[in-house]
Amino acid sequence: MHFQWDWLCLGVLIISSVTAEIENEETLDADVEVEDFDKQSQEADVDRDKSSLEVVYQTPKPTGEVYFTETFDGVLAGWVLSKTKKEDTDDNIAKYDGRWEVEELKENTVPGDRGLVLKSVAKHHAISAMLTKAFIFDNKPLIVQYEVNFQEGIDCGGAYIKLLSSSDDLNLEYFFDKTPYTIMFGPDKCGEDYKLHFIFRHKNPKTGEYDEKHAKRPDVDLKKFYLDKKTHLYTLVLKPDDTFEMLIDQSVVSKGSLLEDMVPPVNPPKEIEDPSDKKPDDWDERPKIPDPNAVKPDDWDEDEPSKIEDPDAVKPEGWLDDEPQYVPDPNAKKPKDWDEEMDGEWEAPQIPNPKCETAPGCGHWVRPMKNNPNYKGKWKAPMIDNPNYQGIWSPQKIPNPDYFEDLHPFKMTTVSAVGLELWSMTSDIYFDNFIICSEKEVADRWAADGWGLKKLVASANEPGMFSQLVTAAEDHPWLWVLYILTLALPVGLGVLFCWPAKKTDEEIDFKKTCISKPITKGELKEEREELEDDEVELEEEKENEDTAEDERRDMEETKRELIKDTKKMEREAPPSEDEGEGGEDIDDDDEENEVADGSQEEGDKSNKSGSEDEMKEADESTGSGDGPLKSVRKRRVRKD
Repeated sequence: MHFQWDWLCLGVLIISSVTAEIENEETLDADVEVEDFDKQSQEADVDRDKSSLEVVYQTPKPTGEVYFTETFDGVLAGWVLSKTKKEDTDDNIAKYDGRWEVEELKENTVPGDRGLVLKSVAKHHAISAMLTKAFIFDNKPLIVQYEVNFQEGIDCGGAYIKLLSSSDDLNLEYFFDKTPYTIMFGPDKCGEDYKLHFIFRHKNPKTGEYDEKHAKRPDVDLKKFYLDKKTHLYTLVLKPDDTFEMLIDQSVVSKGSLLEDMVPPVNPPKEIEDPSDKKPDDWDERPKIPDPNAVKPDDWDEDEPSKIEDPDAVKPEGWLDDEPQYVPDPNAKKPKDWDEEMDGEWEAPQIPNPKCETAPGCGHWVRPMKNNPNYKGKWKAPMIDNPNYQGIWSPQKIPNPDYFEDLHPFKMTTVSAVGLELWSMTSDIYFDNFIICSEKEVADRWAADGWGLKKLVASANEPGMFSQLVTAAEDHPWLWVLYILTLALPVGLGVLFCWPAKKTDEEIDFKKTCISKPITKGELKEEREELEDDEVELEEEKENEDTAEDERRDMEETKRELIKDTKKMEREAPPSEDEGEGGEDIDDDDEENEVADGSQEEGDKSNKSGSEDEMKEADESTGSGDGPLKSVRKRRVRKD
């Protein structure tokens, strides 16, 4: 298992090193590309055919039938500035005098690619151009597509376009907010309200009047498209089956039906409320009424107050009755410019009485109020179901005299021009690559040659992942905690599972005892023989234990006889002069020792070897005449 963890850790380290090396290479490549892009963007005036990504920019060209295209890469031809004034506005700001310029993007510039830029702040702007070919709403889809970049963000303003209705008196020099249009589409923002407009003007077949129909708001959060300072692609697709789609950056953000998802609806209701119908005077809409048979109880006292004084309340000890709650400020001084004739008599401002700060209270003590248990309030009769209830009155329905049914609202008024009529509190709104066509493939190819290249350059210029994380943490400091935990968790797990732990002595001993050794047949045979010998010895020990008691008794009798013989020999032998009385003492001591030894042997019944030695000594002593004393001393030495 230890080797498996080693291999696992080694594999993790190898993968980490390879990944880090690849990321370093990618970072270096990206840095090189960004450096190349910066250098070439600075040299754009000298050589505009080379881009930062070694991509040669070419003005997009339509690959199919189109009704209008504009790239703003060449001379601004065909566009007409409005010379009129906005109605119902002060003359100071009524003019459409906002300035337009054709220039490159400020950031993520693609050399050679230019767009139309709204330059003025808090001014009305109006510019328009005729279509190459008028679009007739028949059996072909309508696709409107263009690019917008809020280079300075957006506070309040729009970037929508209008498809102007075809008419004989259409004059682009007099294009203003009241100029009839068929479709209005594009982003708009004011305050925190982020919108994506799709409005079309529908002609009432009965009256001939036009009404604006607004698409329902998209469910997508549009905020990022207004604040990220990137170029975004806005696309509107209208189909002959009366459906529509709105896309941002080629992703659908809203879709629906012209018949069901417009506000107000295209077709009015069949029936309406009769405006001349009035509610009868005796119409009773009350579901509940007071019970007319209810009677106020006799004990109901309406005069009882809701609050009464608490009779159990007691004035706190230390209450200062003679001290006012507020006193004149002793430090206050009359202003020097105080005129008593004009301002009256000067009085010092009142401050809280400092003596009241340490006391429960000051001034006249009043009992606190409490809820009156006898209070019932004004008596009202209980409510019962109204027997005359007739429901909520509503006017009767009548056929709608203005009813009509338009089953194909796609068939709108023919479009012959496109215009930008805007007012903004933010400058440098960038427009580019307008196209109006009927084929989705043509619009997609047009987007790839224009917007796709801008997106590619912007992606190459984006900061690395580390820079983005640091920037996000600067805006949200709590992200630092998340970063630290994210880094510490894998490191901690790596140390926990990959770092070799120290082995304790107990683990080493346990592993040694658990190590299995191979056993041969010869060793098994020897172990078997040893077990048999142990069994034989156990049986012999049991037999010896049975005879041990008899041997002890014989041994005790032999001791007694030896002691008697010894004493008898000492009496018969004459004592020597050297020994004198000391020898008798020694003999007496020996006798006492022998007696003590005998008593000790009787107490120790389990000592087998000692009993056998005593038996042998006893036999030797019986065989020799002068041996008893020696044998006794030998026994004593052995015992010691």
